[in-house]
Amino acid sequence: MPASATWLGYAGLLPQVLCLLLFLDPQYRFGALAAAWLYAALIFTFLGGLWWGLGVAHDRPPNWLFAASVVPSLVALSSGIPWMVGMTWPGPSMMLLGIGFLLALLVDRALLRLRIMPATMFRLRIVLSVGLGALTLILGVLA
Repeated sequence: MPASATWLGYAGLLPQVLCLLLFLDPQYRFGALAAAWLYAALIFTFLGGLWWGLGVAHDRPPNWLFAASVVPSLVALSSGIPWMVGMTWPGPSMMLLGIGFLLALLVDRALLRLRIMPATMFRLRIVLSVGLGALTLILGVLA
């Protein structure tokens, strides 16, 4: 894996770190939560696209992979529905996304075992999923 992909992957945690820091200032609290939710939802959908791309690049992807690839987008969309209809938001929605990042590692691990995901990518995925998942969960709990 190119070093630039690794460093840019790590840099992808910075927006959520910034949102957590901004959350600590009551003046920016709601904006920080909204931005953190949006960023987590966008990255979660990106993850599904990553899985889809790995599947189409492989000669014999497992049948379940393309179905699993659309789940992150559906979860991300559904996590915004409470906000859209005036229900409790964003804590539960952010917790859903945070847990989703951690559960996504099960798909990543299966792709590693099937030799669809390279080991170097899997190691990066662990750091990014745990990092973004934990930051999103923290913000969800604090919300």
